[in-house]
Amino acid sequence: MTFVTHSSDETIAFGKKIGSQLEKGAVLALQGTLAAGKTTITKGIAAGLGIDENITSPTFTLISEYYGRLPLYHMDVYRLDSGEDFVNLGTDEMLYGDGVCVIEWSEKVMDLLPPYSIIIKMEADKDNDRLITVENWPYGEL
Repeated sequence: MTFVTHSSDETIAFGKKIGSQLEKGAVLALQGTLAAGKTTITKGIAAGLGIDENITSPTFTLISEYYGRLPLYHMDVYRLDSGEDFVNLGTDEMLYGDGVCVIEWSEKVMDLLPPYSIIIKMEADKDNDRLITVENWPYGEL
Protein backbone atom coordinates (compact mmCIF):
# COMPACT_ATOMS: atom_id res chain seq x y z
CA MET A 1 0.00 0.00 0.00
CA THR A 2 1.39 3.38 -0.97
CA PHE A 3 0.25 6.76 0.33
CA VAL A 4 1.32 10.36 -0.20
CA THR A 5 1.24 13.10 2.41
CA HIS A 6 1.77 16.76 1.55
CA SER A 7 2.71 18.23 4.94
CA SER A 8 3.93 17.30 8.40
CA ASP A 9 0.36 17.57 9.66
CA GLU A 10 -0.83 15.05 7.06
CA THR A 11 2.05 12.70 7.92
CA ILE A 12 1.11 12.92 11.61
CA ALA A 13 -2.56 12.29 10.77
CA PHE A 14 -1.59 9.23 8.72
CA GLY A 15 0.54 7.98 11.61
CA LYS A 16 -2.43 8.47 13.94
CA LYS A 17 -4.50 6.17 11.69
CA ILE A 18 -1.76 3.58 11.93
CA GLY A 19 -1.41 3.91 15.71
CA SER A 20 -5.14 3.65 16.33
CA GLN A 21 -5.20 0.18 14.74
CA LEU A 22 -2.11 -1.33 16.34
CA GLU A 23 -2.31 -4.19 18.78
CA LYS A 24 0.14 -5.34 21.43
CA GLY A 25 3.25 -6.90 19.98
CA ALA A 26 3.24 -4.79 16.80
CA VAL A 27 6.69 -4.00 15.43
CA LEU A 28 7.05 -1.17 12.92
CA ALA A 29 10.28 -1.01 10.94
CA LEU A 30 10.71 2.54 9.64
CA GLN A 31 13.03 3.02 6.68
CA GLY A 32 14.11 6.11 4.79
CA THR A 33 16.81 8.70 4.44
CA LEU A 34 17.54 11.55 6.80
CA ALA A 35 14.52 13.92 6.94
CA ALA A 36 12.20 11.39 5.28
CA GLY A 37 9.64 11.87 8.08
CA LYS A 38 10.28 8.87 10.35
CA THR A 39 9.99 10.82 13.62
CA THR A 40 7.05 12.80 12.25
CA ILE A 41 5.03 9.68 11.49
CA THR A 42 6.00 8.30 14.92
CA LYS A 43 4.40 11.38 16.50
CA GLY A 44 1.15 10.37 14.82
CA ILE A 45 1.52 6.71 15.77
CA ALA A 46 1.95 7.80 19.40
CA ALA A 47 -1.15 10.01 19.18
CA GLY A 48 -3.08 7.03 17.79
CA LEU A 49 -1.99 5.07 20.84
CA GLY A 50 -3.35 7.80 23.13
CA ILE A 51 0.06 9.23 24.02
CA ASP A 52 0.08 12.98 24.44
CA GLU A 53 3.77 13.46 25.31
CA ASN A 54 6.09 15.28 22.90
CA ILE A 55 7.78 12.66 20.73
CA THR A 56 11.38 13.38 19.77
CA SER A 57 13.96 11.35 17.91
CA PRO A 58 15.80 9.02 20.30
CA THR A 59 19.04 9.36 18.30
CA PHE A 60 21.20 9.80 21.39
CA THR A 61 19.10 7.95 23.98
CA LEU A 62 18.54 5.07 21.49
CA ILE A 63 15.20 4.04 23.08
CA SER A 64 12.41 6.23 24.44
CA GLU A 65 9.41 4.77 26.25
CA TYR A 66 5.94 6.31 26.25
CA TYR A 67 2.70 5.09 27.78
CA GLY A 68 -0.82 5.24 26.39
CA ARG A 69 -3.33 2.57 25.36
CA LEU A 70 -0.23 0.42 24.82
CA PRO A 71 3.40 1.12 25.72
CA LEU A 72 5.42 2.58 22.84
CA TYR A 73 9.10 1.77 22.51
CA HIS A 74 10.58 4.26 20.05
CA MET A 75 14.03 3.13 18.93
CA ASP A 76 16.63 4.79 16.74
CA VAL A 77 19.38 2.41 15.66
CA TYR A 78 21.24 4.88 13.41
CA ARG A 79 24.20 5.15 15.78
CA LEU A 80 24.57 1.42 16.45
CA ASP A 81 27.55 -0.36 14.95
CA SER A 82 26.10 -3.86 14.83
CA GLY A 83 23.12 -6.09 15.38
CA GLU A 84 24.84 -7.27 18.55
CA ASP A 85 24.61 -3.70 19.89
CA PHE A 86 20.84 -3.82 19.20
CA VAL A 87 20.43 -7.11 21.07
CA ASN A 88 22.56 -5.84 23.97
CA LEU A 89 20.10 -2.99 24.51
CA GLY A 90 17.60 -5.57 25.78
CA THR A 91 15.32 -5.13 22.79
CA ASP A 92 13.98 -8.71 22.86
CA GLU A 93 11.77 -7.85 25.84
CA MET A 94 10.31 -4.97 23.87
CA LEU A 95 10.05 -6.73 20.49
CA TYR A 96 8.19 -9.68 21.99
CA GLY A 97 6.35 -7.86 24.78
CA ASP A 98 2.99 -6.22 25.30
CA GLY A 99 3.81 -2.89 23.69
CA VAL A 100 4.43 -1.47 20.25
CA CYS A 101 7.95 -1.01 18.86
CA VAL A 102 8.77 1.67 16.31
CA ILE A 103 12.30 1.34 14.99
CA GLU A 104 13.89 4.16 12.98
CA TRP A 105 16.72 3.17 10.60
CA SER A 106 15.51 -0.43 10.84
CA GLU A 107 17.47 -1.32 7.70
CA LYS A 108 20.43 -1.92 10.04
CA VAL A 109 18.67 -4.63 12.08
CA MET A 110 16.04 -6.19 9.79
CA ASP A 111 17.50 -9.68 10.22
CA LEU A 112 16.86 -9.39 13.98
CA LEU A 113 13.22 -8.28 13.75
CA PRO A 114 10.23 -10.63 13.87
CA PRO A 115 8.94 -11.83 10.47
CA TYR A 116 5.58 -10.15 11.14
CA SER A 117 7.18 -6.69 11.38
CA ILE A 118 5.31 -3.96 9.52
CA ILE A 119 7.69 -2.19 7.16
CA ILE A 120 7.11 1.50 6.50
CA LYS A 121 9.33 2.98 3.79
CA MET A 122 9.40 6.76 3.54
CA GLU A 123 10.73 9.06 0.84
CA ALA A 124 10.65 12.84 0.56
CA ASP A 125 10.39 14.32 -2.93
CA LYS A 126 11.51 17.71 -4.23
CA ASP A 127 8.18 19.28 -3.22
CA ASN A 128 8.59 17.95 0.35
CA ASP A 129 5.73 15.49 -0.14
CA ARG A 130 6.19 12.11 1.55
CA LEU A 131 5.74 8.87 -0.32
CA ILE A 132 4.91 6.23 2.30
CA THR A 133 4.84 2.54 1.45
CA VAL A 134 3.43 0.14 4.04
CA GLU A 135 4.25 -3.56 3.74
CA ASN A 136 3.02 -6.51 5.80
CA TRP A 137 0.06 -4.56 7.23
CA PRO A 138 -2.15 -7.10 9.05
CA TYR A 139 -5.10 -4.96 10.14
CA GLY A 140 -7.18 -4.44 6.99
CA GLU A 141 -7.73 -1.03 5.38
CA LEU A 142 -5.62 1.96 6.27
